[in-house]
Amino acid sequence: MTLSFFDQFMSPTLMGIPLMALALSLPWVLYPAPSARWLNNRLLALQSWFINRFTQQLLLPLNTAGHKWAALLGSLMIFLITLNMLGLLPYTFTPTTQLSLNLGLAVPLWLATVIIGMRNQPTHALGHLLPEGTPGPLIPVLIVIETISLFIRPLALGVRLTANLTAGHLLIQLIATAAFVLLPLMPAVALVTSAVLVLLTLLEIAVAMIQAYVFVLLLTLYLQENV
Repeated sequence: MTLSFFDQFMSPTLMGIPLMALALSLPWVLYPAPSARWLNNRLLALQSWFINRFTQQLLLPLNTAGHKWAALLGSLMIFLITLNMLGLLPYTFTPTTQLSLNLGLAVPLWLATVIIGMRNQPTHALGHLLPEGTPGPLIPVLIVIETISLFIRPLALGVRLTANLTAGHLLIQLIATAAFVLLPLMPAVALVTSAVLVLLTLLEIAVAMIQAYVFVLLLTLYLQENV
């Protein structure tokens, strides 16, 4: 019974073919494509308004040089939010519960920010490895510590997103199983458990959106240090 709780995090297959690519392409199918007309319909207008607000909020920590990343960061946040929200539906698979996928998103984007910093301002980028005013004997130790913390950043990005979504999905399944088992035995307790499940589901919806925003926000902060 305990092992079956983790079956929801297994990548689904159809005739031996992994369906991860289908799950990743689904968000782009759900959103309507912008039209070439001067006046869009209500759905496209609402979608454009949300995207503009999201992008403005993301670009607040960035200076003008980092605004080139607006399309990439905005698309990434909408992509992650959609994947996280779709994973809350019954009989669905959440690709962002896979650490390999999250690291596949985090490592290249983090590495791009580091390469940009090394190319545009190498002295300033390397200066982050040694805080100003450090005593002489502590310089080698702090350089090693800061270097390790720099390389841990993409791992922290991927693990944070994976752990939060995995914990939420497991907790929802545990409480739902408890409510189902208690229903014939103690209906009153099962009703209270179901109310807790509804509240937890609402909390998980908020977590799904917040974690996508935090993932992209930390990338913008890393980018701000290197532009």
